[in-house]
Parts: sequence; C-alpha cells; structure tokens
Amino acid sequence: MPSSKPNPAEPRSRDADRSQLSILLAARDEFAQHGLGGARVDRIAERADLNKRLIYYYFKSKDDLFLAVLEQAYADIRAAETKLQLRNMEPALAIRRLTEFTWEYYIDHPEFLTLLNSENLHLGRHLAMSSRVQEMNSPLVQTLAEILERGRADGLFRGGIDPVQLYVSIAGMSYFYLSNNHTLSAIFGRDLMTPKARHERLSHMCDVILGYVLRN
Repeated sequence: MPSSKPNPAEPRSRDADRSQLSILLAARDEFAQHGLGGARVDRIAERADLNKRLIYYYFKSKDDLFLAVLEQAYADIRAAETKLQLRNMEPALAIRRLTEFTWEYYIDHPEFLTLLNSENLHLGRHLAMSSRVQEMNSPLVQTLAEILERGRADGLFRGGIDPVQLYVSIAGMSYFYLSNNHTLSAIFGRDLMTPKARHERLSHMCDVILGYVLRN
C-alpha cells in the first residue's frame, strides 16, 4: 500500500518559491527606484523581509538578481499580451489593440520603463546574456508576422512589413512619450499627462501605426 506520508520536499519547494518571488518583487521596486548602480542588496533584503544571505543563495550577485528582475518583467508583459488573443481578431483590430495595450501597460507599470532605462544605461549587457528573453519575445514576433500576413492576404495591409520594426515603433512611441513626459511637458509648456493629453496621444499613435500598415 503506498505511503500517505507528506513529501517534506514539497513544503520546502513552496517556501523557496515564495522566498524567490518576494526577493524579485522587492528587487524590482529597488532597481526601479534607484537603478542598478544605486540599488542596495541590504534594502532589498529589508523590503523582502528576508536575510541578505538568502538573496545571494538564490541569485549569486546583484547583477544576476537584476537580470532575473528584467526577465520576470518581460515574462509579465508577454503573458499579458498573450491574454489579448490577437490571433483571433481581425487584422486591423489586432494591430490597434496591441497599440492600445502597450500604451496602457506602460502607464500601469512605470517600473517597467525605469528598469529598461537602467538596463540601457548599462548598454543592455544583462539582457544580452539571457536566452530566456529572446525565447519569450519570439512568440510575439511570430504572432505579429501572422497578423500582418493575414492582413496582406485579405488585401488590407501592404506587404513587406517587418514585424520587429513594427513592434519597435509601437513600443517606442509609448516609451519615449511616457519616459520623457516631464522634460517634454516643460519644453512645450503643457502637461502631457492629463487625461485629455493621454487620450490624444493614444489616438495619434493608433492613427500613425494603422496609417503605416493599411493599404492606401
């Protein structure tokens, strides 16, 4: 008769998962607030309410922890994009929805932008070492390629559109506006983050992207 005794490894595994999640969340906030250079492992341990030695046990170094935070940030946005089910939408609607989603996600997750700012200051060297990030982004590129091909086959989209270039344009228009809104608002003498300004920006982005992909 099989033993009914609980496996002691299971609670330990759950505890480890919880500890690592707590560390990642605390590190995300620390890196988003202070950047990689200004972040302190002591503060991350305090935020996570865990011993600092446990952080080094799981992640070895601050750089390794920063990469883990970046990978989790990309995993989160890619998972949210998957829930959109873009493949089930009419091509033009799918492109519009992805544009809207990207804008809304960046607004709701400002830490994502600050993490990217910090990694760009370090010339992307952490992400360059990650195979996970490339694997996570490949399905998005494939989905966009399929949507663009469906639109082209239906006579709606022009041909020859690079899905990577298109996504960079969608992300870039949101990223630049939001990450530079303070300086842009000062330069142009208007608050670019009012509800009206944000609505106008999203409408403009959708017009630009759809104006590019749709046939004349």
